[in-house]
Amino acid sequence: MPRLARFRKPPRLLAQLAVQRVANALDVGELDIPILFEDLADSHALGLRRAAELADGGAPVPAGRSADGGPPRVAWLAIPPAAGSGGHTTLFRMMRAAQEAGLRNTLLFYNRFHSPVEEYAEIVRAGWPWLDCDIAAAGPVVAGFDASVASSWPTAHVLAGRAAPGTRLLYFVQDYEPYFYPRGDIYEFAADTYRFGFRNIALGPMVQEALAGELDVPSDLVPFGGDTSEYRLEEPVRPRRGVVFYAKPGNDRRGFRLAVLALQRFHELHPDQPIHAYGDHVTGLGFPVVDHGRLTPERLAALYRTAAAGLSLSFTNISLVPEEMLACGTIPVLNDTGFARTVLDNPHVAWARPTPSALAAALSDAVGRHDPDVARAASRSVRARSWAETERAVVRILADELGCTVGDGRVVVS
Repeated sequence: MPRLARFRKPPRLLAQLAVQRVANALDVGELDIPILFEDLADSHALGLRRAAELADGGAPVPAGRSADGGPPRVAWLAIPPAAGSGGHTTLFRMMRAAQEAGLRNTLLFYNRFHSPVEEYAEIVRAGWPWLDCDIAAAGPVVAGFDASVASSWPTAHVLAGRAAPGTRLLYFVQDYEPYFYPRGDIYEFAADTYRFGFRNIALGPMVQEALAGELDVPSDLVPFGGDTSEYRLEEPVRPRRGVVFYAKPGNDRRGFRLAVLALQRFHELHPDQPIHAYGDHVTGLGFPVVDHGRLTPERLAALYRTAAAGLSLSFTNISLVPEEMLACGTIPVLNDTGFARTVLDNPHVAWARPTPSALAAALSDAVGRHDPDVARAASRSVRARSWAETERAVVRILADELGCTVGDGRVVVS
């Protein structure tokens, strides 16, 4: 009886398996956790410590005027940004509003890899030149501030463990971050931050509903803002072809793998339609892609104006992308979730079940029915919005926490 031919694994698979064995042995996955385990706080222990402080008469009081006689000082804790980071842009908008209202800002970076803070300061100065503040590393003790604001679950842990007694602690919550992870220990480390007793500021109704529904945690709601000033339709509306999508490999909540499968099916249905990708560089997808990489808002808007439809997936709080597409007359195809509909109620959005074939069908439909009138209607549907109301709300919350008031856009110290 002839011997069965030995199955030969493809070279790429062999390389992947070899790398996986080494990665498992070295626990490389730990590098994906954005905090050192020794910097984790614990809501139960914090509650016991807070109870002891109250018993000793050591409860923090509103700061009012800073100890040096000047306006209150506010520390904002963040993890280091990549160029163009949308979450950092939103946080920095709030910082600028606080600065303009008379508060004194310091941006503190927490970096588990201990890279020089100057590297990140340079990224901030180049990418957000309008942000005027001091920049430093988060030291072993976060002291000398009247209020401190966490901006993510790792920085909430750091702030809980390092803030000087008497500091007012707040948490600017842009998303329900436990959803970024599978149900497990990292999920719980993220969820626990909302029980630390900080004053939670929820960006948009999705975040507030998740905090209340998942953990029964209260929060101050501030509106989910927007800025489409760079994104607009231009006349005459030229014929459009193809689709565009935001590529973010390694970011599960942005559904990159699902997007690739959907676009592969779309390409099989419409091999003549171009597929444009921007964001992270992508290769080897199995179908032709025009890879644009990172784009400035001006160049991104120009790209949107060439495409009939766009694919934008999010499984937590909605991104800013769909409204930017609409403003340029591009029909966004989104995975249908209650979270997204809560924030973006627009009749021109194409909602689809989050499966490859359903998303491909929605893209096909959007491409097939696109004409100049559709583009104009989509663009007109975008309400003129800004971040101004969000900024004012955050400043009011900061002032209230500090025992101050706000008059004519300025924080008034008692």
